[in-house]
Amino acid sequence: MRQFLVAITKEDDFFIARCPELNVTSQGETLEEAEENIKEAIELYIESFGTEDLSQQISKPYLTLVEVSNV
Repeated sequence: MRQFLVAITKEDDFFIARCPELNVTSQGETLEEAEENIKEAIELYIESFGTEDLSQQISKPYLTLVEVSNV
């Protein structure tokens, strides 16, 4: 079993789920649906391309907010 970092954001009426490690994106109408859909998308990616070329080391994510003045 392997873990992948997934970021889920709300955009309009959908939740968009992205796995930056694999460059895979999915969506859902609910948070739970988006999480299930990205899991399925990751599984399909692994079935198609495997994991041999992926780094075995998982890096800890760092998330922050940056304030930018209006331009």
